[in-house]
Amino acid sequence: MNPAQNTLKPLQGIRVIDFTHVLAGPACAYYLSLLGAEVIKVESPELGDSMRHRGGSDASRAAKGMSTAYLTQGGNKRSITVDLSEPEGFLVMKTLLESADVFVENHRPSTLESLGLSYRAVNQINPKVIHCAMTGYGRGGPKEDAPAYDINIQAACGVMTLTGEAESGPTRTGAPIIDYGTALAAGFAVSTALYQREKTQLGTFIDVSMLEVGLSLMSSTITDYLVTGKEPKQAGNAANSKSPGAGCFETKEGLLSLGVNEEHQFKALIKLLDDPAWYRDIRFRDKKSRIVNREAVSELLTRCLKQRTAKDWEQLMLIAGVPAAAVQTLPQCLAQEQVSERGFIHQYEGKDSAIAVPTLPFRMGGVFSHQPETSPPVKGEHTAELLAELKQHG
Repeated sequence: MNPAQNTLKPLQGIRVIDFTHVLAGPACAYYLSLLGAEVIKVESPELGDSMRHRGGSDASRAAKGMSTAYLTQGGNKRSITVDLSEPEGFLVMKTLLESADVFVENHRPSTLESLGLSYRAVNQINPKVIHCAMTGYGRGGPKEDAPAYDINIQAACGVMTLTGEAESGPTRTGAPIIDYGTALAAGFAVSTALYQREKTQLGTFIDVSMLEVGLSLMSSTITDYLVTGKEPKQAGNAANSKSPGAGCFETKEGLLSLGVNEEHQFKALIKLLDDPAWYRDIRFRDKKSRIVNREAVSELLTRCLKQRTAKDWEQLMLIAGVPAAAVQTLPQCLAQEQVSERGFIHQYEGKDSAIAVPTLPFRMGGVFSHQPETSPPVKGEHTAELLAELKQHG
């Protein structure tokens, strides 16, 4: 591979105006910045991005407007404070939009209308701008202007009723998957729109629905329900494949996740477990029999797995071609060589101390990792600098 191919980042030369708050919108702009886009974060003079002051377990950082939740997707940006209620402030925003390739926002439609920043208004300011809007339910329908956070959409889309055990009741997933799923979906859409603009020389409006992101994350489950009419139920740690060899099982120490769905995988598994019962008992002789006798399969599996730890089994099974993973805590996962080898976590010097943050879950063109080059700005840190630039080029 020619190293020269990697000197130019994919989105270098693209200017993004980041008029977002909380998690989904800022994360989308952050992902675009990691791919080379210049991102200007527009904040109100009073509060700024509300996530600056909440989220995470470090109250002292939040009190300073630099919470860990904000730091996660705050890097690689310049921050300008703009009072959009004042004519001078709106003029600054208008000038920023005139210079922009992409306008990313996650405000309710009524809020945008009141600020004079609807797609119609933005398109009049700059017909080439790509306006990416992220809202709870998308444009159209009775809920298009409804406020929503990740927790509300997890409830609304049905994923909570699929999570946990039957006895636990609906359970929110431990991480804000809708927010970050929305950010990735929006980034995908923006990249596609930029490619389209190369052909049309015109911008477009991107309408991202958090509800539909949640539904997309359950795509195969939705199809199964629509085709069969069978409502999905909570299944705990059992796999969606419903294979008796897939799920979480106790070991001598720790839980082991197995994904044994194919016959060749099952044969590799029982060879490794080395218990004559797998060959002697007719209940285990073929896939159909094992499905009928899944409880017996689970009992024998657990008995065999109790002989070693989850980590030991994982190592042995991966060598044998059996899909397996020891259930880990987040600290255990981050400490793995696999994570460090890929460079997914990036550490750099922040305003007060070193900061470690996630980057992108993919690599392009052999680049080791897509890392932020500048630390998250304090609110309005680059206001004077950006105003001077706008005046110079205005």
